[in-house]
Amino acid sequence: MNAPSSTRAVPLPELFWGFFQIGIFGFGGVGPIARHIIVEQRNWLTEREYATVLGMGKILPGANTINAGVMIGDRFRGRLGAVVCVAALMAAPLAILVMLALLYDRYSGNPAVDVAMGGAAAAAAGTVIGAGLKMACNLRPGLLGWLIGALAVIAVAVLGLSLIQVVLVLAPLAVVATAWKERRR
Repeated sequence: MNAPSSTRAVPLPELFWGFFQIGIFGFGGVGPIARHIIVEQRNWLTEREYATVLGMGKILPGANTINAGVMIGDRFRGRLGAVVCVAALMAAPLAILVMLALLYDRYSGNPAVDVAMGGAAAAAAGTVIGAGLKMACNLRPGLLGWLIGALAVIAVAVLGLSLIQVVLVLAPLAVVATAWKERRR
């Protein structure tokens, strides 16, 4: 496992280029590429620190990776770091989105475009699933963690519950179960 991130300062240009990479390569969702760049490539955070930041980002309002960018930027460079991370994260995707929206508006009636969109959606789903499994294996969540994860998958995929409903039920359940487990030790 990598060293704790608090042992070094991250320069603003490094934060900018790291989050710019996340934004430009994060097609279909930036979660998988964000983890790769932040944990594996740049070693800004350990796997556990990243999971904590991402978890906090998920429960706060707004996009979780933008929330993570604010927290990571603030951690290493204060308010200016937070602004730099968010600006870098959004710059390329915003430009690409405008360009693609114009192209889609022009060519959306073409059947080949529908096929391409279906393929892109499948590829995006695969990267998200792969990153989630990699994080779970690296964190070694134990039986309780796997159980909570399985309950979340069942609640969303089988029962069709919204993510908000699942989080509102499983987050407190996970906290109570973990506290109970720790108390028994």
